[in-house]
Amino acid sequence: MELNATILKVEGLKKYFLIRRGFFQRIAGRIDAVSDVSFQISKGQTLGLVGESGCGKTTVARMILKLLDADAGQIFFRDHNISDFSEKRMKPLRREMQIIFQDPYGSLNPRMTIGQSIAEGLRVSGIHDVKEQNEHLAQLLQMVGLSPAARDRYPHEFSGGQRQRVGIARALSVEPALIICDEPVSALDVSIQAQIINLLKDLQDQLGLSYLFISHDLNVVGYLCNEVAVMYKGRIVEYAPTDALFDNPYHPYTNLLLSAAPDSKREKPPSVINIEEDLPKPRPKGAGCSFGQNCAKQDARCEDDQPPFKKVGANHYVRCWKPADISPHPNF
Repeated sequence: MELNATILKVEGLKKYFLIRRGFFQRIAGRIDAVSDVSFQISKGQTLGLVGESGCGKTTVARMILKLLDADAGQIFFRDHNISDFSEKRMKPLRREMQIIFQDPYGSLNPRMTIGQSIAEGLRVSGIHDVKEQNEHLAQLLQMVGLSPAARDRYPHEFSGGQRQRVGIARALSVEPALIICDEPVSALDVSIQAQIINLLKDLQDQLGLSYLFISHDLNVVGYLCNEVAVMYKGRIVEYAPTDALFDNPYHPYTNLLLSAAPDSKREKPPSVINIEEDLPKPRPKGAGCSFGQNCAKQDARCEDDQPPFKKVGANHYVRCWKPADISPHPNF
């Protein structure tokens, strides 16, 4: 995964959560939320991180932003290894790394006007003069497709799409280089989703932004992203340029995701069994491929050993013992 002008790089990222039970809260086990995740994002590019709910996508985002501490691995932002940065050392970098949340209403303070919410970011950027703040505020609102007059209104007075535009304006207020988009359109109507996606794309072209776009909607990912990392049970199982992944997916889970997309013309991949009707009993924790129990092509090696990350094409990697045995299927 070698790219030029890298703005973000993560290597071997791991995170687990302890399970505690009983009155004394003794440790009864642990959940491996993220296991050995590695990827990188170039300046002005978008990486899509896709997978089903609970696969660890948001946990990865929170570790990148240092809202969660990783248990292992390294995070590089620009020329800084921020893996062990304290809150004090992270503070000057926080304005360069922003997030757009899934729930636009929950991310805004209902007691503050949107002008007040966005002005907080302007002050962090060093703009303290009220007149200058007002000018920048008007520019930001226009940039995201809202009227400057909207600054005095409260979040409940806006639609979901408008609130998400406010969230985008707030993220832009500190002039970031990297924005993590955590399922930013999943709570919106389909027609509004298209508007927000086009806005994000236009802003990237204007400002040279880099995005980590977290989603489970492959149609959106295919339109917006330059590269895609497919995540399953805490691991990246396939990583490729977007066109390569859509045209020639190697991992059975990627095939399953593509076949399940709403606009997909694919038939269900023959390499994937009916999960609901024919699901084998789970194997012991840590044994073999995490997707093996759902794959019709599994054998003894799949059951016993975790597959390595193999290179199968130009910047195309897959975590599978026998990717060559997986038949690609028709495009969308």
